[in-house]
Amino acid sequence: MNDYGLAAMLVLAYLIGATPTSYIAGKVGKGIDLREHGSNNLGATNVYRVLGWKYAIPVGLIDMVKGAVPVAILGPWSNGPACFAVALGLAAVLGHIFSPYVRFRGGKGVATAAGTFLALVPLAIVISLALWAVTLWLSGYVSVASLAVAALLPLWVRLTAPEQPYTFWASVVLALLIIYSHRHNIARLRQGTENRFRTRKGVAA
Repeated sequence: MNDYGLAAMLVLAYLIGATPTSYIAGKVGKGIDLREHGSNNLGATNVYRVLGWKYAIPVGLIDMVKGAVPVAILGPWSNGPACFAVALGLAAVLGHIFSPYVRFRGGKGVATAAGTFLALVPLAIVISLALWAVTLWLSGYVSVASLAVAALLPLWVRLTAPEQPYTFWASVVLALLIIYSHRHNIARLRQGTENRFRTRKGVAA
């Protein structure tokens, strides 16, 4: 595939990642804009708080698929250089966080990044999911669990796939991006005002 074709693939990966799953779930489930309810974030956690598990689980899984499809399908199809599948995954995560469909106010990128790395280095994601669950159970904060996973992902990638330098550096970039997308959560954690993960929260009338 020529350079124009590869560029088109990157744009396609970005647009796949940008699909606003949570926004669609809010509109379909309650006819609401999730950016105006709960934590005002278009992520699976806010879907859970506002709409419950029956919407949150599909949203989370679809968000993961948005990261996996560009790597697992578009990557081989494009027949690009070794680093290109990694670039497609990065494009998908950027699309999720900065979605043009919702005025560039997307989610925080954790699930889409998980899907990307599930396609690239599955064992690193298995370790990360276990760490996420344990950290959530110990801290009670989804944000703390997500930040811990993001910070340690490059280590798991290095240990489980030392022969994939492009993937390692992509994990560093995505870790920084996810930490940046959680900057408001970090501020609330410092102030002691961050919301704990809890049972379903109804939509205010």
